[in-house]
Amino acid sequence: MQFLQPQNISGEKKVLNLTPEKCTGCRTCELACSFKHSQEFRPSASRVSVLTWESSGVSVPMLCLQCDNASCLKVCPTGAIARTESGPITINESRCLKCKMCAVACKMGNVGYDEQTHTMLKCDFCNGDPVCAKFCPSGAIAYEDAVTVNLKKKKVYAEKLMQLLQEGDSECSVG
Repeated sequence: MQFLQPQNISGEKKVLNLTPEKCTGCRTCELACSFKHSQEFRPSASRVSVLTWESSGVSVPMLCLQCDNASCLKVCPTGAIARTESGPITINESRCLKCKMCAVACKMGNVGYDEQTHTMLKCDFCNGDPVCAKFCPSGAIAYEDAVTVNLKKKKVYAEKLMQLLQEGDSECSVG
């Protein structure tokens, strides 16, 4: 089944699209992120974390979801956390007290603290060029237009619905 693709409009909002079923657990995203931000390969300095369930072989990359109603932003006592004009919520380190209220407030657990550098860690989309997506070998993390991401999700669910309807078609009778 093919769907018409909307025209890509310049300046369109972009999002990090996570597809956990593609994640191999290689942790390349963690290494790329830590190197981008701290110039060393140190996963504890990464803004993305890969959670792995060894028994089932499932890995899921986790990072800031850039919530519309962000708790981390609301609880920051100094206003160090703010949404940029381009969209991502970032932390201004020079204003940050390191009180960790943002980490406590994040319902997803995607704000961290680096004990080595004494800084708060939160995805900032690498100023519009996220290295986690760029170096993800399986495509589990992709930086895409928000409209495209939503269209892909709709297509997947529409195809699943179509399969269910086709399977049930032989069993269905009217009247």
